[in-house]
Formats: sequence, C-alpha cells, structure tokens
Amino acid sequence: MGAMRAMDAAENFSLEDGIGIHLRTNHYPAVPIEMVPTCIEAIDAVNTEGDWDRLISLPTGVSYKGLTQAPASAIIEQHHLEFWLIESELY
Repeated sequence: MGAMRAMDAAENFSLEDGIGIHLRTNHYPAVPIEMVPTCIEAIDAVNTEGDWDRLISLPTGVSYKGLTQAPASAIIEQHHLEFWLIESELY
C-alpha cells in the first residue's frame, strides 16, 4: 500500500506536496514535515549530479547516527524516496 501511495504522490502532486503527503502517510510514526526540504535536497543531489554521498544538513532536532548531516543516499533510502528519482545512464 505504501509504495502505491508514494507512486501516486510522485505522479500527481508537486514535489513539495507529494513528499509531504508521503512522509506523513507512509511512515509510522510520521516523519516531521520539516524534513521535506531536506528530502528535496537529497533528491536534487542525486538527480542533477548523481551525488549519492553529498552530506545534507538536517533540520534542528533531527540527527543521523548522532550527526547533524546525512548522506543523500541515507535520506533517500530511509524515507523511501525512490519514486522521485530520475533514472539516468550518466550516474
């Protein structure tokens, strides 16, 4: 069910709205809405530059393994953002 809802959000809503819906409805507990810009930054890093390792700052109060930054790959994987990725042979 979650994958279908994420696919629908990716196809039928703006990037910001779709990710917001996805983070609130496909995760338990819901991911804070403050993560939307962080998720978009991770998606952009991968889609525009293929940079899966780019460190992205996390919102205040959010940490990754005790750190205030996380690699784009971890953000994408842990928030199930694959439906927003553009497949490219370049990366």
